[in-house]
Parts: sequence; C-alpha cells; structure tokens
Amino acid sequence: MAEENERAAEAPSGEERPGQAPSGEAPSGEDAPPVATRTRSRRFPVLTRGTSRPEGGGRALGGEHAAPYRQWPLLVVCLGALAGLLVTVVEFRAGMLIVGLSLLAGCVMRWTLPAVGMLAVRSRFTDLLTYGVLGFAIVLLAMMAQPNPWVSIPFLEDIVRFLIR
Repeated sequence: MAEENERAAEAPSGEERPGQAPSGEAPSGEDAPPVATRTRSRRFPVLTRGTSRPEGGGRALGGEHAAPYRQWPLLVVCLGALAGLLVTVVEFRAGMLIVGLSLLAGCVMRWTLPAVGMLAVRSRFTDLLTYGVLGFAIVLLAMMAQPNPWVSIPFLEDIVRFLIR
C-alpha cells in the first residue's frame, strides 16, 4: 500500500495512477481503492524552521574546539554562581556577592562579545536587562544583609515599618 502511494505521488498528472479509472474518471463501487488518509506525526520535526537563533547566539569559539570550550561564557557564569553558592555555606554575604557579580559578568559579556553561545537566550536587550537587574539586586541585597549591613537605604526601612504595622 505504501509503495502504491509513493508511485501515485510520483506519477505525472497526465499518466494513469494505480487504482484510478482510465480517462480520469473516479472508480466507483468495489473497484475503488481504500482512501489513504495521511496523518501528521506527533513527533518533533528533525529541523525546526519556525524559530531563529538569538542575536549573538553563535558559537563563542570555532567548531574545531570541543563543545565545553565553545560555550565558555556560559561556563564562566555558571561556575561563578556555583562558587558563590559554595562560599555561601561558610560566609553568606561573600557568597551572595560572588553570585551577583557572576550575573553582572554575564551581563557585561552579553553586551561586549559578538557571540556568547548559549548565554544568549533571548534578544540582547532582554538578556542584558535580566542579567543586569538580577545581578544588581543580588549584590544590593547581599550588602544590606543583617547583621552589620554595608549599605543602609533609609526609605526601605520606612517601607518595612509601614507594611508591618
């Protein structure tokens, strides 16, 4: 059956196809072949055509290097965040500063480097905004952590007092 469908698809429009009555008439009755309906596959396509790579999402190094080396910007950020989390076990403020600074380093790399590999997730603007705001917020909160905060923002204390009343 599959071979007949392939041959029928390959046959030019003027030629007679198997299961088709001569002179273009549709077969009727018992001579009619079963109608083969083509069902769409539920699998993901091998080649995605509807999306494009983010701006700057190309390889950071050429294809002759091993995969981890091609993704060095992402590895720098991930290893910095991991190191910060490990330092947090010993000293909370220092560890969170390392995590925030690694996100800010990712923001700087996304801004300055033309290709950053898998560090480019969205558009350049969105990545800069995300990495920058999250990195700045983590650094600021780490510097405000108790006891003995390095930074004191007075209006935040007023907001907390107002909300707790």
